[in-house]
Amino acid sequence: MHIVINKSKQGKKIYNSVLLRESYRENGKVKKRTIANLSSCSKDEIEAICLALKNKGDLKSLVNIKKDILLNEGLSVGAVWVLYQVGRLLGIEKALGIDFSGKLALWQVMARALDQGSRLSAVRLGKVHAFSDVLGIERGFSEDDLYENLGWLSDNQEKIEDRLAGYHKGKREIFLYDVTSSYLEGEQNYFGAYGYSRDGKKNKKQIVIGLLCDETGYPLSVEVFKGNTQDIKTFAGQVKKAANRFGCERVTFVGDRGMIKSAQIKDLPEGFHFITAITKPQIRSLIEQGVIQLGLFDREICEVEEEGTRYILKKNPFRAEDIFRNRQDKLLSIERAVKKKNDYLREHPRAKVLVSLKEIEEKIKQLKLERCLKVNEEGRQLSLLKDEEVFKEISSLDGCYVIKTDLPKSAADKNTIHDRYKDLALVEQVFRTCKTEFLEVRPVYVRNEKSTRGHVFAVMMAYMIVRHLKTAWQNMDVTPEEGLKQLATLSSTEVKVKDKESFLQIPRPREQSQELLNALNIKLPLVLPHKNIAVDTRKKLPERRKKK
Repeated sequence: MHIVINKSKQGKKIYNSVLLRESYRENGKVKKRTIANLSSCSKDEIEAICLALKNKGDLKSLVNIKKDILLNEGLSVGAVWVLYQVGRLLGIEKALGIDFSGKLALWQVMARALDQGSRLSAVRLGKVHAFSDVLGIERGFSEDDLYENLGWLSDNQEKIEDRLAGYHKGKREIFLYDVTSSYLEGEQNYFGAYGYSRDGKKNKKQIVIGLLCDETGYPLSVEVFKGNTQDIKTFAGQVKKAANRFGCERVTFVGDRGMIKSAQIKDLPEGFHFITAITKPQIRSLIEQGVIQLGLFDREICEVEEEGTRYILKKNPFRAEDIFRNRQDKLLSIERAVKKKNDYLREHPRAKVLVSLKEIEEKIKQLKLERCLKVNEEGRQLSLLKDEEVFKEISSLDGCYVIKTDLPKSAADKNTIHDRYKDLALVEQVFRTCKTEFLEVRPVYVRNEKSTRGHVFAVMMAYMIVRHLKTAWQNMDVTPEEGLKQLATLSSTEVKVKDKESFLQIPRPREQSQELLNALNIKLPLVLPHKNIAVDTRKKLPERRKKK
């Protein structure tokens, strides 16, 4: 590794470019590549790096020769270097831009992958990790700058998403779309409202998040809605994105049974198609009309077509067994409740039977068995009546599902249609990673509209990086979280020459860290210029009270 100074003349002006380069062999030939552009570094910084490279094999000898050189503990560099390189590879850095706002946004994305917290915690992370040296940030900032930067992300989201979509070479013919909700701890968020909670938090306000992906599950666009927004109300905007922003002429939208209904299908533009599923009552209606027959459901995929609409039929025997077992557990639960009530009524002669009767009826309704199960009272004792015919009818569709599409057979066969609908699980995987497993979009530490949009958008971009890490490390039995923690232990050494700028010397990684780097095809630099940018929080931790 060496420093190269190039001079170029444009008119009467002479420009210098300083490059950090290295030589390597490829297929028996010696080649050279640029590791970093040091043109923005000061003369003292470049001299310090040259000094380090000259003595890179023996720093102890360097200290003995130069008494005015100090070695200090440096910042963690392994994890931020990897996140930055992956962000560059995916086009996130270019999409955000290399001005101060873009660099702050990139740090918010990287900080989300390192530690899931507030803007305050992201600033505190900056005091531990060498992110400013890696990203080339020229001035300090506080959490106020990061909150303001969320607004910048919101204002530029559409432009950034379009750039990211351009860097990703995936197909633009099939889109996967789904929504989720994320509950709020506070009451003041702009999007906060009470609605159907997928988190099971009925007494908390929430936001609704819609995610649009390509057919591989790669996220293309994310949008935030009011917490009481219905799924179907979010769909039309996604169709406009595909038609207007992504310039698609022939598109198939894949959504679940609550997303794409008759009204949405009717409003699709020409050349746009759909793949969705239908509900159990709709399946029964088709059976009654003679469009499909119960005997067609099997392990093998079956197809029926009527008036240009194709129905793909399938039965999952494992799911059928799970549903049947779950229904039996519900029956046993109700039987135990009835026995407990009967024992109570015998022991308490003055207890009102009607109260116990209504409680059992409410439990039956809660477990959704009111069609096949009734409760009667006779002689102050309760008994259950099970309608075997209805029970058999309900059980007949266990594990059965029907996928509906208007795609012609010339565009996709029945197996392709089935597989594309199952690909919705890829969007659910994004939601799991972003909500609960790793990135944790919640808790949402912001309130206003732009900050909330910017926060969710930053989480989406962080997922893009984590998705790449997961793929690269999947054969190493290492999760992205574990891998980043391992790399975060790789710290630099600050080398400071008296009266000159300091730089960060990066040690040789230990074996486990090197394996993680190799899997990503990433190399660490030997040195980094160190500008010692002041990053600090405006809000300090509360002081502990002294014991009296």
